Amino acid sequence: MPTLSRRNLLVAGGAGVGLLVAWSAWPRRYAPNLPVATDETLFGGYLKIARDGRVIVAVPQVEHGQGVFTTLPQIVADELGADWRTVAVEPAPINPLYANPLAAEALFAGGFEHVPPGLRDEHWTRDAVMLTGGSTSLRRFEQVLREAGAAARVLLCKAAAARWDADWQACDTADGFVVLEGRKLRFGELAEAAATYSVPDELPLRFGDDGRLSGQSLPRLDAPAKVDGSANYAGDVRLPDMVFASLRQGPIGDTRLRSFNRAAAEAVQGVAGIVARDTWVAVAANNWWAANRALDALAPRFETRGPVIDDASIDRALDAALADDGHRVAAAGDISAVLSGAQLHTADYHAGLALHPALETPGATAHWRDGTLELWIATQAPTSARDAAAAALGIAAAKVTVHAMLVGGSFGQALETEVAQQAAILARELKRPVQLTWSRGESALRDRFRAPARARMSARIGAGGAILGWQAKIAAPATGAELAARLLPNDPLRRAAAVLRGGVDGYAMSGAVPPYAIPAIAIDHHPAAIGVPVGHLRGLADGYNAFFTECFIDELAQASGNEPMSYRIGMLGGNARLARCLTTASALGGWQGGVVGSGQGIACHAVAGSFIAVMAEARIDDAGRVRVERLVAAVDCGRTVNPDVVRQQIEGGLILGVALATGCSTGIGRNLADTRMFGDFGLPTLATAPEVTVELIQSTADPGGVSDLGIPAVAPAVANALRTASGSRYRSLPLQPRV
Repeated sequence: MPTLSRRNLLVAGGAGVGLLVAWSAWPRRYAPNLPVATDETLFGGYLKIARDGRVIVAVPQVEHGQGVFTTLPQIVADELGADWRTVAVEPAPINPLYANPLAAEALFAGGFEHVPPGLRDEHWTRDAVMLTGGSTSLRRFEQVLREAGAAARVLLCKAAAARWDADWQACDTADGFVVLEGRKLRFGELAEAAATYSVPDELPLRFGDDGRLSGQSLPRLDAPAKVDGSANYAGDVRLPDMVFASLRQGPIGDTRLRSFNRAAAEAVQGVAGIVARDTWVAVAANNWWAANRALDALAPRFETRGPVIDDASIDRALDAALADDGHRVAAAGDISAVLSGAQLHTADYHAGLALHPALETPGATAHWRDGTLELWIATQAPTSARDAAAAALGIAAAKVTVHAMLVGGSFGQALETEVAQQAAILARELKRPVQLTWSRGESALRDRFRAPARARMSARIGAGGAILGWQAKIAAPATGAELAARLLPNDPLRRAAAVLRGGVDGYAMSGAVPPYAIPAIAIDHHPAAIGVPVGHLRGLADGYNAFFTECFIDELAQASGNEPMSYRIGMLGGNARLARCLTTASALGGWQGGVVGSGQGIACHAVAGSFIAVMAEARIDDAGRVRVERLVAAVDCGRTVNPDVVRQQIEGGLILGVALATGCSTGIGRNLADTRMFGDFGLPTLATAPEVTVELIQSTADPGGVSDLGIPAVAPAVANALRTASGSRYRSLPLQPRV
């Protein structure tokens, strides 16, 4: 794969030459910018201690149900020796300290495929690219948070030792106190003095298991406010003289607003203003219901140029991509020699567009005054939201203040920035605070769907069913490049890389390489331009790539007369962690060997340094619907900070996996999504959701990611279960009964 070089950048118009020169001079240390109250003392960029003993942890990731407002503070509290009852959290402001290059790598790699990893990580850090996604929160921030807690512990011990005329290294901390031989002092009364001491070059991190908070299922810090209703979301913001806005956007493609009935909209009581742009029109009123009524009366008409986009055009684009030469993702052995002239087992698979089933639709509150903008928004990408709002107003990013609010679900939808741009424009045009909320229909029509994909799988089977060669050709849009272009539109490094010849999109092919020890493999990406914007959905592209791989493995087991679970284990080579997941899930689930009539299926997957196996029981019910009755999952995600939060993440992921396997999809007709109302998503209900069992396998390995882990293995496990229940093989997502 070509890499970005000085010559490449010169060819690209010199956009990145200055970046290369400046790279060596970029600062590696950044000053914290946490707001500090008069009774608080700052300890670096992640921690404050108040006089009353409160320990406030700055969390650089958005909380949207995955538990980071608990697990990340728990790391600090564990190293610090804090009392969990005194720990509080606040969102971290935009700062390079809180950049997440690991998430940028997971989400944007397709847009930076020619850029050396070290250069792009430094670049994303320097530009404070803050992102929540890709199961990266713990993997990115565990070490720095441990160091933050350890540094504060050392400083508090030094302050206490000075009062006691003792050796600070003989002191320890526990339950919010510095302790030494029966003496103890509260953190709060030591904090101001402690901040005047210096940290040693080598921080003494805690070791041993006694008295540790890490590994305990401590209560979630965000739960009480969510239960009693005091938690604030973007839609809860109230400002003086604020109005509420709803908007309508045109169909997918090159769309322009042509006309609307202003007089009819203004006749609706409570309307405060109408703002129109090339691709959207919005109505503001003294309540959102009135704004939506006025929007209906406005009856905007849009004109869409170019070819019609529909299911047939998407299928043609995927087929055409498969017919073209692909880009090699992974290779081992001589696949041509192994497959040439041999009898092959082949299968074609398909995954359709998938929707984000978030309860909270996109929304933001904006306040424009004195040439500056204040923005309250549910966002997983606060830096991108800030920059998008600034660009929409033509002002410097420094003039925009972003308050990243709690997010009601999202599943990746809150990465997008259109609502930030629209709210900013409305606030300036109407000259008063505006709260913009997309309707459910607007959210579905203008979703950035999980990409559709098509796979052509081929394999050669040897004696005993051994897989001698494996070839996968996968046609899918370049989701990573699209995400990078939308969230980092003016990034000079991305633009320079985009000039170079395109290749594999890292996001689109995530999870496409099988975890099995196959002597000859070839995995190719065939980028497809489908005309529909695509984006990140929880589970990554592993959501369709694991479906292709694990269903095809099941087909090979069946074709060679092997039992599916032991067949997988026999091919895993040295992957003992995944093998243990398989044996654990099958034992807990009462695996019957995948025999016809059992209604059982199994699948496994590895993502973000974690491993999972899922056993499913499914059938077609009397009404002809796919019914998933039971899921048993065994998970190895390394060391766990909070086991209950991990279980919650896996359980939620399994249910979302069922939703994505059986529904949560849409067709496209004449540039419009067919699925528009929440009731049409086909989500599991209390009556239809499966029984779920999750077993966490103890491990001393470094923590892996869990947010995406529960999704990818569900669809293939369910599809494989339907094969044993009905005798028919299901090769398309979402899974639909055979007519």
